[in-house]
Amino acid sequence: MYDGGVYRSEELFEMIEDVGGVVLQKNRSSQMLMVTMSIPGEDREAVSRLCTEIGGVVKDVPLAGTEIAVVGPTLGRHHMPHPICDIAEELRRYGSVTVVMGLARGRGKATSQISAVEKGIIEEYDAAVFVLGNFKSCVEKKAELLEGIRVPTVLVSGPMPEGVDDKCEAVISGVGRKASRMRTPPERAKLEEIADTLERVLRDKKRSLEEDPLFVHPAEVKQILESYEPIDMCLRPSPMVLHLDGLRVKIPYSEHRDYLENVEVFGRRLGEVADIFPSKIDDSSVIIRIKTRSQVADEDAARR
Repeated sequence: MYDGGVYRSEELFEMIEDVGGVVLQKNRSSQMLMVTMSIPGEDREAVSRLCTEIGGVVKDVPLAGTEIAVVGPTLGRHHMPHPICDIAEELRRYGSVTVVMGLARGRGKATSQISAVEKGIIEEYDAAVFVLGNFKSCVEKKAELLEGIRVPTVLVSGPMPEGVDDKCEAVISGVGRKASRMRTPPERAKLEEIADTLERVLRDKKRSLEEDPLFVHPAEVKQILESYEPIDMCLRPSPMVLHLDGLRVKIPYSEHRDYLENVEVFGRRLGEVADIFPSKIDDSSVIIRIKTRSQVADEDAARR
């Protein structure tokens, strides 16, 4: 990730293209610029040298190319404390795109619920971090909210709960509700522990994708779609967000389905090599799940 000003940033984009790299994400705020890129390892030194020359810094971001949901029981002030925002911000520092989400019926140990629609929304992301509360019995009861979610989940709470290991991929204690930001060294270390744990959890998912690679890399699909005018003119932050196995495109599915299904990717229709469906968040975006090479081969054989 390059973190610096916009001064001479065009030189950086030209170098990324020259070395065969890809811009994964670009965020500009006034005169400041953050660029998440993927470049060949042998060219890192040259790119870092240019970034220093134009007044920026380069750092490794192991969660680049992922979108992660940070989930609290509700959006109320009782359940949406500062640590949730701090966790989301820490994951952004590691390169991920994050969203903060509250459940509709998460209040109270006896009444907490999660709907099928909410589970479907969470499953659109690469992983989810559930931030629960300060009471052990309450956390153990609410851990049932994580059951049946088909993406990696990490449970974060104040006390260490018991009997929840089968409900999530990892449990991190020591982060409960508090009315102030996480600024002290021990608190910063806890945020880093959460990000490192999520990196380890997603590393297992990446390893499974390496065993049966995707037909096309999500970044290559992103490059092809960047020339599509509705995406280029989209005013929402990060109009295209990469996932480990696809991407989110922030345009309405109903209006652009035909184009997305028929766009050509390495001699194939995108609709043949990927599952394309609307987001469960009010048709506000399109989810593209790229099929693996073995899936495409099996479907081709079945058609023949």
